[in-house]
Amino acid sequence: MNIPANLKYTKDHEWVSIEGDVATVGITDFAQKELGDIVYVEVETLDQTLDQDEVFGTVEAVKTVSDLFLPLGGEIIEFNEELETEPELVNTDAYGKGWMIKIKISDLAQVDSLLSDEQYKELIGA
Repeated sequence: MNIPANLKYTKDHEWVSIEGDVATVGITDFAQKELGDIVYVEVETLDQTLDQDEVFGTVEAVKTVSDLFLPLGGEIIEFNEELETEPELVNTDAYGKGWMIKIKISDLAQVDSLLSDEQYKELIGA
């Protein structure tokens, strides 16, 4: 199971990479394996400001649809448009080309509520 130490995680299986006040968000390797083959990623909240834990989109796999929850409050400033034609990037490169959105973080103090790699491993029993 791939759980990079340099990222933060949520109980909802999103990963977060933070540079200054911008966060890049995707779903974890664990989540994409649980979902199976991903066929569609929908994010209709581009340019919107949402609160932490609000739904920002959905990911559709062959057998299920799952909501995506915002790990940090802020404005969604970018969507990975490659996912429109290649949603399978989430399966093949969850922590790289399979990223989903970028957020301009409204409250950096919320970062403290995210899980470390060790806490996330404990959560999923890895």
